[in-house]
Amino acid sequence: MEITDIQVEGYEKVVRCRDQASGLHALIAVHNTTLGPALGGMRMLSYASEDEALFDVLRLSKGMTFKSAVADTGLGGGKSVIIGNPETDKTPELFRAMGQFVESVGGKYITAEDMNIGIPDLDIVRGETRWVTGLSRESGSSGNPSPYTAHGCLFGLRAVLEELDGSGDFTDKHVLVQGVGAVGGRLAVLLKEAGARVSICDINATTVQALHEEYGFEVVEDDGHHKVACDIYSPCARGAGINDETIPELRCRAVAGCANNQLLDPGHAAALRARGILYAPDYVLNAGGIINVSVELMPGGYDEAVAMEQIGKIYDNLKRVFDISREDDVPTNEAAKRLAEQRLEAGRAERAGA
Repeated sequence: MEITDIQVEGYEKVVRCRDQASGLHALIAVHNTTLGPALGGMRMLSYASEDEALFDVLRLSKGMTFKSAVADTGLGGGKSVIIGNPETDKTPELFRAMGQFVESVGGKYITAEDMNIGIPDLDIVRGETRWVTGLSRESGSSGNPSPYTAHGCLFGLRAVLEELDGSGDFTDKHVLVQGVGAVGGRLAVLLKEAGARVSICDINATTVQALHEEYGFEVVEDDGHHKVACDIYSPCARGAGINDETIPELRCRAVAGCANNQLLDPGHAAALRARGILYAPDYVLNAGGIINVSVELMPGGYDEAVAMEQIGKIYDNLKRVFDISREDDVPTNEAAKRLAEQRLEAGRAERAGA
């Protein structure tokens, strides 16, 4: 196994692993540990090149720093990626090697589930390192993070409604949920239970039909769905859907969903603001999963009641973001960044005074 440091300005540690025996080719990026060890998921994708994988892991790990800072998890930001086809390249040997790679960082990075990585994969990784979270409930861990991400989004959407109307009452508010997989599907159910009028769409017509039959959700075509008039447009699948083409066609009052990287470019938050559309920064709204996982690392171990209490603070964090946006006259994504930087600066000051 060959582990090599990669020097990247602004990152505490970036390392590459090549292991001929297992075929592992992976990267770990630790962006910032000011507030605690870097926690971030492991994903596996058929990247076209190592450069593409490096770009992804750097972007994602930096995003985790801001997500954890705003969510006040007491953790830093990191991420790992495995370069390979998740349909054909997964083997026990590969994940054992990945576990050894995570272990080599010495606890500076803690991993969890992400794209194309599930609990069975992480169970193998856990055999080689203790720096793994998000395993099964049976193992004493917190299990699937999706329901907690959905619950956190619901808490945050109440803050969105209050910002729009002065009331967090969902009754008869029209929410369009795009992407009704594990997170979006659960969010749609929670919204309906809260009294909202819910429309759904997804590239998977079978999933949409099943949810329609079970819950009676209105169904809209996925193609061009962003043009549907609604109170809240909630992207919960693909990223980059808010862009120069879609923004002029939006007929919503707010964009607030669980999907990562909803804006194609950070400048699109200003474009939404110019149209009078409220944007809830995705990494503030979708932090329920990472908050839930972070509770595993608390003294005494995982406690769901504690996790839900912490997840409820997403509401408070979004309220603060909206306040900063108004007070500083900046788009909400810049306000979220400022809130994260305030908490990082407080962490640095606390360290310096210790």
